[in-house]
Amino acid sequence: MSVLLLLMGCASIAYGVMLMRRRSGTFFYTVWCALGAALLATAWAVHAGVWDAMPTTLKHVVTVLLVALIGVLACVNGFIFSQFNASAEPDLDYLIVLGAQIYRGGRPSPVLRHRLEATLAYLHDNPRTLCIVSGGQGPDEPFPEARGMAAYLIRRGLSPDRIIQESNSTNTVENIAFSLELMGSMDRRIGIVTNNFHVFRATRLARKAGAQHVEGIAAYSTLWNLPNNLLRESFAVIKDFVVGNL
Repeated sequence: MSVLLLLMGCASIAYGVMLMRRRSGTFFYTVWCALGAALLATAWAVHAGVWDAMPTTLKHVVTVLLVALIGVLACVNGFIFSQFNASAEPDLDYLIVLGAQIYRGGRPSPVLRHRLEATLAYLHDNPRTLCIVSGGQGPDEPFPEARGMAAYLIRRGLSPDRIIQESNSTNTVENIAFSLELMGSMDRRIGIVTNNFHVFRATRLARKAGAQHVEGIAAYSTLWNLPNNLLRESFAVIKDFVVGNL
């Protein structure tokens, strides 16, 4: 058991370092490093006999908490995976394209580029649909995400007349709320474009905000970053559920 925990701890720290070097856009890589350190400490405790020396009641409490945490995460990921291949019916009134990191040079991050490519594919097939690109400017971004998203879509041939920019939001809740305000009505038929791991929460947030007809459009996400995205999104779903956003 200690060897398995040791290997898992080393793998978790290595994954966190990889995310840091690849500029994942957040500091969530620290969670993987912390998890790795906890696994290494547990491996030492098992190897040194500390676990065996603990009171039985305490071991039962720790075991129950770990099983409960794993159960909650498994349940949440079930909901997330239920929307992994979401697609929308044709001729929606609007698409809301959720923002993500813009690099210093003005390039969209891979996560955002996948969202924009899914947007282009839908808009190409549905010429009457408008899109709202939603995202403000983060501290490490050269300009608002909405501006960079609009520029990317226009470079790829989309008419500027079909693009509405929402540049004030700082998180997904605001992305949805501010974009719905721009539509002027909650009965519009809308699609939410975001990466597959994000569709479940985004569509639930939109329904909670009052949108009456919401569909998700799942964009691709890089396989190598998927474990990080799923874990981070799981915590986000739990947080939004607790505070009443879902």
